[in-house]
Amino acid sequence: MSSTKLERVIIVGGGLGGLATALSFYYIFPRHNLKAPSITVYERDTIKSNRLNEGYTLQLRDDPNNGGIQALKTIDDQLYRDIKQMAAPTGNKNMGMKIGFGINCDINPTIKFIRDTEHEMFRVARYSLRNRLVDEVKRSSSVIDLQWNSHVIKADYDKITNKVIVELQDGRRDECDLLIGLLPNDLPSKNRSLIPDLVEKAAHGIIEEGTKINKKYEALELALRLREQKDRGIEEVWKCCAYLYTLESFLYEKLHEVMVSVGDKNKEQLWRSKLGTVGPFCLLLWDDPIHRKLTTGKTLYRAAELQLDEINEYKGMVEDRKNYGSFQAYISCSRNRAKVEKLGNTLIIMKVLIAFTANLSPLSQYPNEEEELIIPGVCFRVTSVKSVGVGDKKKHVIELQLRQRFTVGDITEISKISGDAYVHRNAVNIMGTYIDNDYADTPAHDNRHHNAHVSIRVDRRRIIQAAIMYDRDGYVIDKKKSEQRQNVLGVPNT
Repeated sequence: MSSTKLERVIIVGGGLGGLATALSFYYIFPRHNLKAPSITVYERDTIKSNRLNEGYTLQLRDDPNNGGIQALKTIDDQLYRDIKQMAAPTGNKNMGMKIGFGINCDINPTIKFIRDTEHEMFRVARYSLRNRLVDEVKRSSSVIDLQWNSHVIKADYDKITNKVIVELQDGRRDECDLLIGLLPNDLPSKNRSLIPDLVEKAAHGIIEEGTKINKKYEALELALRLREQKDRGIEEVWKCCAYLYTLESFLYEKLHEVMVSVGDKNKEQLWRSKLGTVGPFCLLLWDDPIHRKLTTGKTLYRAAELQLDEINEYKGMVEDRKNYGSFQAYISCSRNRAKVEKLGNTLIIMKVLIAFTANLSPLSQYPNEEEELIIPGVCFRVTSVKSVGVGDKKKHVIELQLRQRFTVGDITEISKISGDAYVHRNAVNIMGTYIDNDYADTPAHDNRHHNAHVSIRVDRRRIIQAAIMYDRDGYVIDKKKSEQRQNVLGVPNT
């Protein structure tokens, strides 16, 4: 479709992400002397938002991990000012409250910090924000057509016309040059027919990435393993993807490299160039059909080699409860402290209060490692940093609390619910990155929007945004490396 002129765009879903995306086309194209395409937004709801059907408040920030305020300002500065005026009061203060530096951590194997001095933050009622965006869309009716009570149920690509054909529940058909958004059945766990094609694209992506770094035969072996599962259902495909991820290969390294670069302006060209090769495998691994309940009550361990300034960053987080970090990539840990505590100069102890994780032990080539995978987007707060021993035997011990979301306003709420109260995360609106809360505001809101928008955290949305581009494959075994193995856990062969 690269040679096709962008004249017609269809957006599935008139939620926050869909409306913001439509307005982005409308306002940003003319600034670059480009004609904005004709845009149709199909929304299944029949009316504008009210408090009953739209949830509660969401938080907008301008730090690099969220970017909601920047997105509003980029669309239209007056729109940003109007929405800021609708902000919900915070204690004795109104909007415009400042927060301290945020820390974004990947811990794989070292820790990367992103410092931010001061950032604006305010909360606004979801229904108010959505209604304001709807009003803005109405003012842009010469370009944007928002159609209520319009449920898109199917989309196919016509290779002859180079168009995407969209079907609606009421029998209508439409076509476009670009379709934005996932349909309810556009995840492999929901639509079995997607699996073979997605697996093939993933396999092709693995081979392409492996060939670039002179590991073609390793990549071919991985691709073959994955392809063998393509007709066996999503559970077997996911198990294979999880197994491939646990191997000592270029696969997990490349996946991590791409995921931690998403959102980094200096590495934008890198991660965008990998959407076609890494995206499909990432989607298959993320769309876990087995671990649908949140994990609670586990303690996980990980070894790391940290510098003094990194240790001090953690100490700073202990002192300020408003500071939290998030995992931007998949993080492998062990449930067995003895497996990791002798490695590196730092032991990270993670107490899982409520978060999505996956037990990889039954699937791993190294089951004795008792490996647990933390899903991207999980947040953490540092509760303790201490040092034991002296000299070469000195060891830093960092204790974290893990929650699926972690803001001051959410602590009480999350503490009252169990893992069973949450549904498995699913995504439909890949453009939710433009404007969305960093977390869904209530369990009920999560449930109601099951397959309705990307929730939980911006890091997850980035991952899904990359994964939706459909392409990537995986699996690699290199037995020669086994003697010098030290996987992402930092656990050697036994």
